Amino acid sequence: MPGRRALLILLAAVLALVVIGSLIPVPNPVQVRTWAEGLGWATPVVFLVGYALLTVAPIPRTVFNLSAGLLLGGAAGLAVAMVATVIASGLAFWLARGLGRRWVERHMERGAVRAVNARLAGGGLGAIVSLRLVPMIPFAPMNYCCGLAAVEVRPFLLGTFLGSLPGTAAAVFLGDALTGTTPPALLVVYGALAVVGAIGFVVVMRRTRQPAGAENAAA
Repeated sequence: MPGRRALLILLAAVLALVVIGSLIPVPNPVQVRTWAEGLGWATPVVFLVGYALLTVAPIPRTVFNLSAGLLLGGAAGLAVAMVATVIASGLAFWLARGLGRRWVERHMERGAVRAVNARLAGGGLGAIVSLRLVPMIPFAPMNYCCGLAAVEVRPFLLGTFLGSLPGTAAAVFLGDALTGTTPPALLVVYGALAVVGAIGFVVVMRRTRQPAGAENAAA
């Protein structure tokens, strides 16, 4: 009986969502783009500020990147997303460095974050770029780690920009493609950037495994 009751409640909820969806018109991607363009300069400015502030917290950036492409288009969306990415990373970096480990300790136990700490031991621009290319490493916790580690600001921000560019561009152009107005040339660029990000990810993972393999061989 409890199982049947739960199933009936679930079916009723699905039916209610279907009815509500049929009564309330949902705008398509083209209508959303038209609405955003109608707001003029306010759209990119408000979006940039919201993106930069909200992603200081451990909130995934993917939805913001897709939204940037949908609302602003490929080129403008990518520019706004990258500026917001650098600002958010800088804010989180300085918050972690200023407030210390106690503020971020609850995020430091993740396996991906431990891998970040190990990789940062080598330091340098290359370490930041390679870590940003790995999609499984969460954006905000990595910013916290870098703020606590002996990482300088300039290589951190530059590495964040370079390493985040392929994945960000891929998501932004995908969001732009939802409107069906993306030129074929930009789709080619989107594909190329996705390939670059995938290659970078494979290279980073191989380099990460090599030291462990060398240690086992030595033992």
